[in-house]
Amino acid sequence: MKKVMLASFTAAIIGLGTVTLAAPGNAASESSPVAGQIIVKFRDHGTASDVLRQHGLSEGPGIGSTGARLIKVPAGKESQLIQALDRNPAVEYAEPDELVTAATTDEYFPRQYALYNEGQSFTNTAGDLSVAGGKVDADVDAVEAWNVTTGGGIKVAVLDSGVASDNPDITSKVVARANFSNGVAGEDNYGHGTHVAGIVAGVHNTEGVAGVCPGCTILDGKVLNDSGVSTTSGIANALNWAVSNGAKVINMSIGQRTSSRTLEAAVNNAWNKGAVLVAAAGNTGSQSKIYPAAYPNVIAVAATDNNDAKASFSTYGAKWVDVAAPGVNVYSTFPNHDFVLARQHNRSRGYDVGNGTSMSSPIVAAAAALAWSSHPGATNTSVRANIESTADKISGTGTHWAHGRVNAHNATK
Repeated sequence: MKKVMLASFTAAIIGLGTVTLAAPGNAASESSPVAGQIIVKFRDHGTASDVLRQHGLSEGPGIGSTGARLIKVPAGKESQLIQALDRNPAVEYAEPDELVTAATTDEYFPRQYALYNEGQSFTNTAGDLSVAGGKVDADVDAVEAWNVTTGGGIKVAVLDSGVASDNPDITSKVVARANFSNGVAGEDNYGHGTHVAGIVAGVHNTEGVAGVCPGCTILDGKVLNDSGVSTTSGIANALNWAVSNGAKVINMSIGQRTSSRTLEAAVNNAWNKGAVLVAAAGNTGSQSKIYPAAYPNVIAVAATDNNDAKASFSTYGAKWVDVAAPGVNVYSTFPNHDFVLARQHNRSRGYDVGNGTSMSSPIVAAAAALAWSSHPGATNTSVRANIESTADKISGTGTHWAHGRVNAHNATK
C-alpha cells in the first residue's frame, strides 16, 4: 500500500496508500509501501489462482473498478514477490500498496488572512494567533458567486478522515458515509476531513463558518484512519464508491509519494464516468510530484497566501500544478469531540484555522461544484475548463501553476 498524507496541518505531507504526515523537501520522492500486501493485475484472471499458487499466495479482493486485486504476502517479501510476478507474462503489473497521507502543514502564519476574513483581524480560540487581512484582493470571490448559485445540491465527495457527526455546521450536509480505512466507521477522530468538508459546504447561518458551496451536499468517504493514514487500495475503492453514489466533484486533500497504476486507473475510471477530480499538490516547498494530484485527469492545486502569492510551504510547478487557491489560515469546522489534530497541533474543537494545500483543494472543488450548478448541460470537461480558464492570472501563473488562482465567481458565469 502507498502512504497517503494530509495536505495542511503539519510541515509537509505527501503520498497515497497509508496516510501519514510526510517530511518536507525531497521526502516526497521516497516510496512508503504497506507491509504484508501488494497489488496485482492479471491479463487473464482465469490464470490468477495458478500463478499465485506458484508463490504460495491466494487470491484477494478486487480494488474498485480497476481490475487489480489486493494480495496478502509475507511481510518483508513484498519487493521480491512484486519482481517475480512482474516477470510472469500472465501479469499485467504488480506494484506496492503505498501509504497515503493528508496534505497538511501545521505552520502558523501570523498576520495572514483566513478565507473570508480579508481586511479583518481575529485571534484563534487558542489565543495564540493574530490574523489580519492582506493588502490585495486575494480571495476567490465566493460571495459574488453566491449571487449566481449556491450549489443546487451538487454532490461533492470528500475522501479524507471522515466528517464529524457532532458539528452541526457540516454534519447536516452529509448525505452518505462509507469507511475505507481501519479507523472507526462514520467518525472523524483525526480532524482533517471535517475541516476540509466545512470549507466545501459549511452551512450558511449566523454561527460558525460559511462553505464555498453552501448548497452542496457531502459524500463522506473515510479513507484516512484515526492517525491520518490510508492506502492506495483504499483510495481506489473510495473513488469507485464516490462515482457510484453520484459525486459530481471528488476532493482528495491527500497524497502519496510514488505513482500507482491502480490509483491512476481508479482516477481515470472516475473521470470517464463524469466526475471532476481535485487534489492537493502537497506542502514540500518544491516541485516534487505527488499523486493523485499529478495525474492528468486531476486538477492539482497549490496554495496562496493573503497577498495572493505562493504560500512558502506549497508544492509548485506549472508543468503539472494546474491552479492555486488560498491555503493559509483558512478557518473551518473541526469535530466537537477529542481529535488528534487538537492534541498534536493545538487545534480547537468546533472551529479553527488550517494551513496547507489540503485547504486549497476543497476551495477549488467547491468552486467546481458551483460551476456545475450554474451551467445546465455541463460536463466534467467543461467544468474543468471553466475553473482553469477563468482563474485570475496572479503572479506565479505560468511558473508556479499553469492557470492562476481560482475565481469562483468567474467560473459560474
